[in-house]
Amino acid sequence: MKNMTLEKPGAGARDQGLKSAGRRHFLDFLLGTGAFATLGAVFYPVFKFMTPPQVIEAAQNSVVAAKVSELAANTGKIFKFGSKPGIIVKTASGELKAFSAVCTHLECIVQYSSEKKQIWCACHNGQYDLTGKNVGGPPPRPLEEYTAKVQGDDIVVTKG
Repeated sequence: MKNMTLEKPGAGARDQGLKSAGRRHFLDFLLGTGAFATLGAVFYPVFKFMTPPQVIEAAQNSVVAAKVSELAANTGKIFKFGSKPGIIVKTASGELKAFSAVCTHLECIVQYSSEKKQIWCACHNGQYDLTGKNVGGPPPRPLEEYTAKVQGDDIVVTKG
């Protein structure tokens, strides 16, 4: 007797069809995950750019802005007040004035102009007097004013 295996008619074609369906399913899976990964790689940075970072506001109410010896008459100095900059100005008469150094127009950093005896924003020529009031240019409102006191050799600036 011959050793013959009996196959059902069409069994080979069915096995071939199952293998083909498995390959097709695998390729569909690869294509889908590749497309999903590409979309994620494109939209994740856009999403991160559009959402503002979680910045914890410093609970500081006062900070040492400078040493008394650092500030000559008719000069100003930028200092860090929590997460924002501040500016301290020593007037020609020796009086200390402190303000937020963030321009109220487009949030540029202001500086002290000793020639004009004004606080000046270089972005769009915004000008503030030594009380923080906006006197020229596009700034819509005055600078936030701080309190400056001398404590020993330090100049301490306090909000409010």
